[in-house]
Amino acid sequence: MKVLITGAGGQLGRDLIRVLAARHELHALTRGQLDVGDDTAVEAVVNRIRPDVIIHAAAYTNVDGAESEAEAAYRVNSAGTWHMAEAAARSGAKLVYVSTDYVFDGAKGAPYTEGDKPNPISVYGTSKLHGEKFVSMLCERHFIVRTSWLYGRSGSNFVTKIIEKARGASPMQMVGDVFGSPTYSYDLAELIGQLIETEHYGTYHGSNAGVCTRYQFASEIIEFLGIPDVRMEQVTAEAFPLPAARPQHSALADTEIHGIGVTPLRPWKEALHHFLQADWPAAQDAGDRQ
Repeated sequence: MKVLITGAGGQLGRDLIRVLAARHELHALTRGQLDVGDDTAVEAVVNRIRPDVIIHAAAYTNVDGAESEAEAAYRVNSAGTWHMAEAAARSGAKLVYVSTDYVFDGAKGAPYTEGDKPNPISVYGTSKLHGEKFVSMLCERHFIVRTSWLYGRSGSNFVTKIIEKARGASPMQMVGDVFGSPTYSYDLAELIGQLIETEHYGTYHGSNAGVCTRYQFASEIIEFLGIPDVRMEQVTAEAFPLPAARPQHSALADTEIHGIGVTPLRPWKEALHHFLQADWPAAQDAGDRQ
């Protein structure tokens, strides 16, 4: 199939290229190559490429920045998604929209299923939920894939930051009362690659299985790598006042992915160990963490 990827320079975008390149004709566009907030540019690109599938991974992801730059967040996450959904509907392409656990408020206190009602508590979460609504409204052949706590071999993320701090012997404070589901971006890309081969349209949760706190996540990284003499204190979220509110418990349960012929994501510890043992060292050797 002919697949158009937006946000191809990002963490997930790069892993989508790794996963899909051997099986599909890819047209992978970075933010510099396609401004999704420009409806004319979006229409021109889709008309030129005529994709069978559009994977819309471009996003404004600065959660705190969105509080003071709401217009920029809505331009990309809401209006940009409207443009992609309209273009997909007009061209007959399948559309994958990558969304977030931050569409939930965290008040449930347990993993969210696809059937739970969203209630975002930040500008970022609201802008992404608007994108979900536009996709559902405008494009019948769609997959909305929510994910959480994403990390991978490209760029900076929670895992790479913990490694750098631990190896630099910097004392750390890690939050122990915020819960989520870490997600390896390569695994998410594999899931999306399977979904686009189906006609099972709808909303799915795409996170590695299981739940942990940030403190537990960091501890698992340090323990697996055997980094000695790490000074890490467990604190509450109140120790880190931030501009944007975060859901206290935004772990995702992938109830809808079962039974449609798609392989669910593996447990988060298993995925993390694979990343730390194989993918992350390879990325360092290849200089792929820029």
